[in-house]
Amino acid sequence: MFTPVIRRFFTLAACVATAVALSACSLFSKDDKRYDPTPLTEYKAGMSVHQAWSVSIGSGGGLGFLPTVVGDTVYAATPNGKVGKYDLLSGRAIWTVSTDKLSAGAGSDGSTTVVATPSGQVIAFDDTGKVKWKAQATSEVNIPPAVGNGVAVVRSSDYRIQAFDLNSGERVWSVQRPGPALALRSNAQMVIAQGLVLTGLPGGKLMAINAGSGDVQWEGTVATPKGGSDLERLTDVVGAPRLLGPLMCAVAYQGRVVCFDVSQGGRPIWNKDFSSTVGLAVDDHGVYAPDQSSVLYGFDLRSGQQLWKQDNLKNRHLTAPTVIGSAVAVGDYDGYVHFVSRDSGQLLARISVGGDAVVSPLTTTTQGVLVQTGNGNLVMLSTN
Repeated sequence: MFTPVIRRFFTLAACVATAVALSACSLFSKDDKRYDPTPLTEYKAGMSVHQAWSVSIGSGGGLGFLPTVVGDTVYAATPNGKVGKYDLLSGRAIWTVSTDKLSAGAGSDGSTTVVATPSGQVIAFDDTGKVKWKAQATSEVNIPPAVGNGVAVVRSSDYRIQAFDLNSGERVWSVQRPGPALALRSNAQMVIAQGLVLTGLPGGKLMAINAGSGDVQWEGTVATPKGGSDLERLTDVVGAPRLLGPLMCAVAYQGRVVCFDVSQGGRPIWNKDFSSTVGLAVDDHGVYAPDQSSVLYGFDLRSGQQLWKQDNLKNRHLTAPTVIGSAVAVGDYDGYVHFVSRDSGQLLARISVGGDAVVSPLTTTTQGVLVQTGNGNLVMLSTN
């Protein structure tokens, strides 16, 4: 029998992670300017960016929501229960449906699209928008489901990673690790790659699980909790683990940014002390991540040497970055998307996508950078 695990989410960390939550925090004096967002300044643009299309997909946004791109289509969901499939080139809705209020979505393999509700219900739709099955996770799901290799995988708030058969909705395996007393509400993501489910965990661990069997293939340490109190020991892997060839990189809150060599049993090849609440991006040139103060850094992929530091966006509550061409793109609390040089960190361009804070990670596509805004829009930004 399953016994629920009582989990205390760390509200301070949620405040650090999102501008909306930050507005509710009263940790600092209003006269303390150290935490004020850096004002935007004028600069000479180094690249051209324009909005190719924008479409309303529902209402609201949140840490558990991320569009999934499969071929020339986009699958997306919003907290008010809207789920849809959209054309990547034009933003045209192919199908949309309404369901219960949602806490996470949308994961898809192009045939089955999966979302989750605050009660832990997992809902799968076929590729016409018809409900395919419903299943029950062990507790609330607030991380986007990962879909692939014949399974839909969710991570619930009791630290269980659970896989459901894509055809029947039957639970086929479950993996759990002991969790800390405090956990960070952040933009965590799972990735299915090379037949493995890659996921970070509260407590600073990174895990690779066989997608078919649920067997744990490897565990690595991104951060080690330190300190005497639960608050001091709070450390979670944030964002998504990123794979590039034999390298897998990840970053943690109050921890490190680390790259492992998976061809050598997951041996760490470099690490740097670092703290992020949102995650990182990689390409064949470097690793890019904002720290918890939204100072953006570039590191050499193979050595970990710091390449540059961009602090003109400090305290603007940046999203996890994405790389497009020779630029790194990040969203902010005020609905702007910023582009910086991947080589120097120099500011190249910015554009407003409107609406509330951009919280969902940005996604690089064949058409440009895809943004899910805080007010329930999908926006495609073209750099051509």
